[in-house]
Amino acid sequence: MTVADLPHRRIGQTSLAVPVFGFGAAHLGELYTMVPETQSQATLDGAWDAGVRFFDTAPWYGRGLAEHRLGAFLRTKPRPEFQVTTKVGRTLHRPCDPAHFDRGPWLGGLNFEVRFDYSYDGIMRSYEQALQRIALDTVDALVIHDLDAGFHGDMQAGFVDQLVSSGIKALEELKKSCDIKAFGMGINNNLALETVAPLVPLDFCLVAMPYTLLDHASLHLGMAALQARGVSAIIGSPFASGILVTGSAGPQHYAYGQASPEIQAKVRGLEAVCGAHGVALPAAALQFLLAHPIVASVIPGGVRAEEVRQNLASVQSVIPAAFWSDLRNQGLIDPQAPVPT
Repeated sequence: MTVADLPHRRIGQTSLAVPVFGFGAAHLGELYTMVPETQSQATLDGAWDAGVRFFDTAPWYGRGLAEHRLGAFLRTKPRPEFQVTTKVGRTLHRPCDPAHFDRGPWLGGLNFEVRFDYSYDGIMRSYEQALQRIALDTVDALVIHDLDAGFHGDMQAGFVDQLVSSGIKALEELKKSCDIKAFGMGINNNLALETVAPLVPLDFCLVAMPYTLLDHASLHLGMAALQARGVSAIIGSPFASGILVTGSAGPQHYAYGQASPEIQAKVRGLEAVCGAHGVALPAAALQFLLAHPIVASVIPGGVRAEEVRQNLASVQSVIPAAFWSDLRNQGLIDPQAPVPT
């Protein structure tokens, strides 16, 4: 079975329906490791050959590198055969001193300075820049990116005001003119999911971290509020930055940093139940998320074609009902969290 055989789920009340499994291109921006061009191409080739037809990227990923790489690949494919989303809220510019420019936190990426701008003009410029990098004249949806205090600090209120007072109008115009089919907001923490996402009308939220196999705090708050509003969710970090793939013996990347002792202990608990039932931890992580009624898709990344194939196999593997019961009984998942049937 390939991804093409998996079901599609509709985004909110829009005409856009996406496969339940897609590809997140953040790793092509070289966050944790350098990715040679040949490897990037092979990864995308492998994803396409496996049937992946839904791709997500952003200007921030490698400061434009991920969009360039994904676009160079997708422009060779028939446009009706795939869906692509990217993000707005940042524009990219030549730095004043390219020779000494710090590309952090990206290990590689490109030499472009980032400017945040959530105004009408900023959203439109971000969209137009993205189209040029992706080398396509359409994208299926746009995502308001990283509008939370962790990025903006004391400037958060001003950027929120930009979006509410003018930026949202740009997205509504693009949707009305059919330039895009839907728009959403990228959410990195529970506070933003509860306080920022409700401020503007959305078709979906791209949820990266607030709802994973390791963290269900948003189940009765942010995720419940989205469900009440008819807003879909796409899960952008289903492996919680990596620890739900590498497990307790790996580098323990969690929430774009290092896992705390409490998270490491919970991962060990999950591994024990997985071992007792012969279940792979990544499979549990992906299938848990897809059980939630508002989740339309999971979009794990990958730097090698084999990783994409492994993720696809994880979505399709059979997990016994007793596994989920044991997770509940041991307090490893919320008693009311939806699980696969």
